[in-house]
Amino acid sequence: MNKLYIFFLFLILSNCSFKPVVKHHGVQFLEKKQETLIVNQTNKNDIKKILGIPSTTSKFDNDVWIYIERKQTQSQLKNLGKMKIFKNNVLVLEIGKYGILKKKEFYNKDDMEKIKIVDDTTQAQYKKNSFIYDFMSSMRQKINDPLGARAKKRKEISQR
Repeated sequence: MNKLYIFFLFLILSNCSFKPVVKHHGVQFLEKKQETLIVNQTNKNDIKKILGIPSTTSKFDNDVWIYIERKQTQSQLKNLGKMKIFKNNVLVLEIGKYGILKKKEFYNKDDMEKIKIVDDTTQAQYKKNSFIYDFMSSMRQKINDPLGARAKKRKEISQR
């Protein structure tokens, strides 16, 4: 019986790994790859060849492509294995009208800690007696009762 316990204990301990589990998201080695991009020389095709398709794109006056790299690992045992971010890089590329790289900004984890986020909120611009409120209320009523069956029942009850 002791041999069986020792065997199970050995089996469990042999499957444990002492290497930390690393979860990777986004473009690997983003910091190295972004160094090869040259402003006013690199075009869209070169960027896609080096970095792949962007994580996020935005279209205003110029195209803005955003590439993300994030690596997480499990924290120490005292934190019960919660994931801890140890690498968080973001590359923002602004591409001009003719497909040439116009601006390049690289942010790492330390840079992002310095960014301040505004806590202001936008207030709703409608009131209960506004046109938008009345319109949305009537639409909600038509969605909830498309045939007007509830209105007919209320009318019958009120006539009794």
